[in-house]
Amino acid sequence: MPIKINKPTVIEAAGNKPKVIEEYIGFVNSQTSDLSIARMKSPAGWVEPGQKPEFNEYAVVLKGMLRVKTAEEQIDIHAGEAIIVKANEWVQYSTPNDDGAEYIAVCLPAFSPDTVHRDE
Repeated sequence: MPIKINKPTVIEAAGNKPKVIEEYIGFVNSQTSDLSIARMKSPAGWVEPGQKPEFNEYAVVLKGMLRVKTAEEQIDIHAGEAIIVKANEWVQYSTPNDDGAEYIAVCLPAFSPDTVHRDE
């Protein structure tokens, strides 16, 4: 049977500035562990701690630019572009440009504070 999601749940984000995470599907909003889908709205200059998550993360940038730093490289993902970051790879996300970024993030399996493994 289909499950309609009427609205997202806003979740507190990690990082140096306030970022809006609207979880539509995931542990919090739909009690779904298979995957999570959230819309992210990051301000200019936002940086989150590095992490080594146990899940794959797929991001599609809708507005602005999302910077993705790995152990090997730094990649800028602009509006209309996407990126896949595989599980167990160290990664750090940021939005250094003046307009920040808006993007959709899908995590498989679902994002969990217990499986993201953020840097201290």
